[in-house]
Amino acid sequence: MSVFIIVIVAIALVFDFTNGMHDAANSVSTIVSTRVLSPKQAVVWAACFNFVAFLIFGTAVAQTIGNGIIKIATVTPTVIFAGLTGAICWNMITWYFSLPSSFSHALIGGYAGAAIAHAGFGVIIVSGWYKTLMFIALAPIIGIILGYIFKIITSWLIRKQTLASVNKRSKV
Repeated sequence: MSVFIIVIVAIALVFDFTNGMHDAANSVSTIVSTRVLSPKQAVVWAACFNFVAFLIFGTAVAQTIGNGIIKIATVTPTVIFAGLTGAICWNMITWYFSLPSSFSHALIGGYAGAAIAHAGFGVIIVSGWYKTLMFIALAPIIGIILGYIFKIITSWLIRKQTLASVNKRSKV
């Protein structure tokens, strides 16, 4: 059993690696293309913030995935293994075909699918899915609204400055 747990941890690291492979370009492309940071600096910057994000934002999402969407009593190492494997396969398919994809959504989908295959639809905790599905729809809308507000505020703050001045002060 302990060897299987080590295999699951290795599969989780593979999932994390494929997540970085899929999303790293998106997370650093703007600061690299504008030459604010070099590619190496941007990758180090992103890696550091990915590593410490839980310290700033907490672990509420991980707790919801861990025990808020599936009845925890039905989760076995095999369910975790199958969920991770399904998520990795989906992520590699979307990467290969250059389709936009959310690794978080692939993970909860793989996890739920594996749990349902293991113990049936009764393992689903509807209230946890309600929050998750609601924010899948709301997150892009909130992002658009906040992005527009920040654009207006930034444009107003720099309205009387030259482009060269703004570019010089924007670089790290």
